[in-house]
Amino acid sequence: MADDPFALFDDWYALARDTEVNDSNAMALATANAAGQPSVRMVLLKGHGPDGFVFYTNYEGRKGGELLANAHAALLFHWKSLRRQIRIEGPVEPVDDATADAYFATRSRDSQLGAWASDQSRPLADRAMFESRFAEAEARFADRPVPRPSHWSGFRVVPQRIEFWEDRDHRLHHRRLFTPIDDGSESGSGSGWNEGLLYP
Repeated sequence: MADDPFALFDDWYALARDTEVNDSNAMALATANAAGQPSVRMVLLKGHGPDGFVFYTNYEGRKGGELLANAHAALLFHWKSLRRQIRIEGPVEPVDDATADAYFATRSRDSQLGAWASDQSRPLADRAMFESRFAEAEARFADRPVPRPSHWSGFRVVPQRIEFWEDRDHRLHHRRLFTPIDDGSESGSGSGWNEGLLYP
């Protein structure tokens, strides 16, 4: 193994935080429903390490419902300023309550209230309806901390493929693929990674 993919991710991510104007932690999240129909949207990375890549959402929204029905996802980081991309694919698991509670406590109060006010992805008659629900949440939790709603939590994408893509002149890009070493265990992966190149 020439490189640890997580150490390489950390190096690229650190560069992105210095060069990207907005949301260096933005990533495209692709999911599919139980019938295999795909959908994609931008979300924000809120934690990462050898155990996976974490983001948070309303479990009752579209992406939450799709991930609970079909627990596989793909992520794409595209840092135009660096001319680099990282693609990640793998199964998805919910984070534990303590992890979700700890992250929720770091959010701004308005964002916390928004998690109570929003029926994410469901039809909204008009903006006034959402603002009214937000005001109701403000009144409900006045003068006390806002607890995390039970339907709002995080998912962790456990990588089975990590590809590092670098733009090169004349479309002769450089692509490095990491996959877990299969050690014959039930999980199908050991403690190390295979590395190879892909044609551009």
